[in-house]
Amino acid sequence: MISTTNVSLRYGKRVLFEDVTVKFLPGNCYGLIGANGAGKSTFLKILSGELEPNTGSVELPAGQRLAVLKQNQFAYDDQQVLQTVIQGHQRLWAVMSEKDALYAKADFSDADGERAAVLEGEFADLEGWNADYEAAELLSGLGITEDKHYSVMSDLGASEKVRVLLAQALFGNPDVLLLDEPTNNLDAESVLWLENFLDGFQNTVIVVSHDRHFLDAVCNYMADLDFSKITMYPGNYGFWYESSQLALRQRQDVNKKTEDKRKELEEFVRRFSANASKSKQATSRQKLLQKLTLEEIKPSSRRYPYIAFKPEREAGNQLLTVDGVAKSVDGQSVLKNVSFTLDKGDKIAIVGRDDRAASLLFDILFNEAKPDKGTYNWGTTITPSYFPKENSAFFQADNMNLVDWLRQYSVEKDESFVRGWLGRMLFSGEESQKKPNVLSGGEKVRCMLSKMMLESGNVLVMDDPTNHLDLESIQALNNALRDFQGSLIFASHDLQFIETVANRIIELTPDGIIDRRMNYEEYLADETLKAQRQKMYQLA
Repeated sequence: MISTTNVSLRYGKRVLFEDVTVKFLPGNCYGLIGANGAGKSTFLKILSGELEPNTGSVELPAGQRLAVLKQNQFAYDDQQVLQTVIQGHQRLWAVMSEKDALYAKADFSDADGERAAVLEGEFADLEGWNADYEAAELLSGLGITEDKHYSVMSDLGASEKVRVLLAQALFGNPDVLLLDEPTNNLDAESVLWLENFLDGFQNTVIVVSHDRHFLDAVCNYMADLDFSKITMYPGNYGFWYESSQLALRQRQDVNKKTEDKRKELEEFVRRFSANASKSKQATSRQKLLQKLTLEEIKPSSRRYPYIAFKPEREAGNQLLTVDGVAKSVDGQSVLKNVSFTLDKGDKIAIVGRDDRAASLLFDILFNEAKPDKGTYNWGTTITPSYFPKENSAFFQADNMNLVDWLRQYSVEKDESFVRGWLGRMLFSGEESQKKPNVLSGGEKVRCMLSKMMLESGNVLVMDDPTNHLDLESIQALNNALRDFQGSLIFASHDLQFIETVANRIIELTPDGIIDRRMNYEEYLADETLKAQRQKMYQLA
């Protein structure tokens, strides 16, 4: 376990935490949630000892080991991959290093022999003989193939380095595990593997993530950072979100009797308890939720942007046809024989192991890249609207504010109209006077979504639109695209986003495509498709 007593942290007049006293107990996985800028990552740094609070203390019982997912991808560039993982257990690595140094001495003395014997005993107690096997198993589970285990870290790509650092944090069964955005740069199979790993993990886990599917799968408590305090709620993220919305509705309904509200809560808990997915989590969640009282759920202070896409005109029968598109980058085939027809009502998720593939296909569809082979044709009634993954070119200007920036994309030029639009996307008051070139990643995404809404397209193409967004904005965008009446093609790393929006999956592999009309959960679970995908990747 790990706990805090009266922890406070201030930066000038800004208060992040005020007298936070909280316990994180073994056997539980806690999702640390809060609005962007609330201090989630900062709180993890306080727990790990990387950052000192202004007041208060952190208590970790003597003899317990804490592991942290490292964020610096270049810190181990001169290290072997397998050794980098083992370094996650600092004491074991220190014993191994000292032991190897002793045995390498040319003048090995009796004193060295005695010291080596002590180290060998500690090495055995720490189960050092299993270290290579355990590290290799973790790496393989996270998609790092065996041929790379003895490579140097600098030889790996960015997403592979992230997986190695994740394996490092998981290594050696730490008593407390702190994970900050562990699903970043992981493909669907690796995320599911991590979910299963944590479901069987018996110690304490505290995780910060924008991946709602992941939070729902692994967490049985939400640690909500709001009003400079941390409040514990039983259940996963989905339950916290729905219950906070229920609390908000009940607070607004001043005429509703307390007994009616209580019955509504009981029915909500009953319904949600029955939907728990994983065996270990389901049992613990159900017991916790059944004890929940009306007074324990509270509305959140979070603000959700208003997102709604409304096509200006209805699309005809011909939307988009892609025929035999192929494209290589630096001599490597990224797109091969991509052929499909977009139909009315299609919401297609483009997936695959190579992140470049979806982005390249989208750029081709919008004339920002030329295919080596093949053609594509948009229907004459189609008004396509594009959300690119890389949006910095839209925000270079420093001679205008956000009102002027958005006015460029609006038919209605009146300032009050544009300000109202920005306000719905949480740019109110002085926020609307910001310069485009100083916006954060999440703010740029909200601006791009505002631009798309004003374009009123009947076909939306979106490349990783949840990147940089907080959970509130992701939820709002998810709801908007689920309700969108036009057609949609998108790529995303958010499993719940894909699962709840897409009704068709197209996987881009190096040897062609797989195209199926089904939801993502069905697609990932289909054993025939698994074998087909494996074969197509091996043929490349």
